[in-house]
Amino acid sequence: MPKLFSPLTLRSLTLKNRIVVSPMCEYSAEDGVPNDWHLVHLGSRAVGGCGLVISEATAVEADGRISPADTGIYTDEQVAAWKRINDFIEQEGSVPGIQLAHAGRKASMSSPWIGRGQATPDEGGWNTVWAPSAIRFHDSYPLPIALDQPGIDRIIEAFRVGARRSLEAGFKVAEIHGAHGYLIHQFLSPLSNLRTDDYGGSRDNRMRFPLAIVAAVREVWPDDLPVFIRISATDWVEGGWSIDESVEFCKRVKALGVDLFDVSSGGLSMDQKIAVGPAYQVPFAERIRSEAEIPTGAVGLITEPHQAEQILKSGQADLIFLARELLRDPYWPRRAAKELGFELKAPKQYGRAW
Repeated sequence: MPKLFSPLTLRSLTLKNRIVVSPMCEYSAEDGVPNDWHLVHLGSRAVGGCGLVISEATAVEADGRISPADTGIYTDEQVAAWKRINDFIEQEGSVPGIQLAHAGRKASMSSPWIGRGQATPDEGGWNTVWAPSAIRFHDSYPLPIALDQPGIDRIIEAFRVGARRSLEAGFKVAEIHGAHGYLIHQFLSPLSNLRTDDYGGSRDNRMRFPLAIVAAVREVWPDDLPVFIRISATDWVEGGWSIDESVEFCKRVKALGVDLFDVSSGGLSMDQKIAVGPAYQVPFAERIRSEAEIPTGAVGLITEPHQAEQILKSGQADLIFLARELLRDPYWPRRAAKELGFELKAPKQYGRAW
């Protein structure tokens, strides 16, 4: 059996294969509520044969959305809409996962096809965005308000409540979004966190808020279900968050009950200089897997089945997270199965095509 199609068990949950739909924002929700687009988008990847289907970055509070068109998990209406989608994903033999998120200083932006600036009031934008320090991501982004202790406590509680609502919605994996320059990453990086209190300065202090969020989610998430966290292993900027710090962070998060690290990079600074190439982020996943002794997911320009198989067989990662490749081909797992000589059962409605 190809490693790509071997099952993986995390706590009581078994994924049928190692192919994961990486969270991808669709900018298609209204008031945070997913709709038919999300049903078809995520459902088709389940029909395509992915073992785990993770929703897009889903905000734990309204001010935490990247754009007015982002999904949320902070109202009963959102929970009901997600439940419908998750029921279909499970019906097709895949596992539904959610990425719990807060955009921090990168909130209230226009959808990408509208523009790259701050969302206007006509687009549903808002002026109050939050961050560890009052530093803009870029001139076109809103000026954030530095969080005080009540604000920090509010957001930690929002993650806790969001995780509880996610269970009601039928999600089986909770992934915490700690990457790509959003709020958790903003606290970790010395480039965006200039605080002088208990949440800034030293590496330990910069980890305090992220670790509190992980603890809050794990507190309400069932012991028999896994929690993931997505991290940016490096800022790709001198003096920024580094892979060495990521390894230490992963060790501490592991102790709180996280089961797998989804290892990405970048997104915090416009000054980043990324050495992009096929599987360019995989070495980060490999190092964290080895030194923190915990399962990892590899992501980033992984496009070919034999490439994905080699990453797994060589012990660089335990899961393959696919993003744009699955936008191009929702049935990528079926093509991969054919190329790797594995028989992947098709839905009965599609059986005559295979």
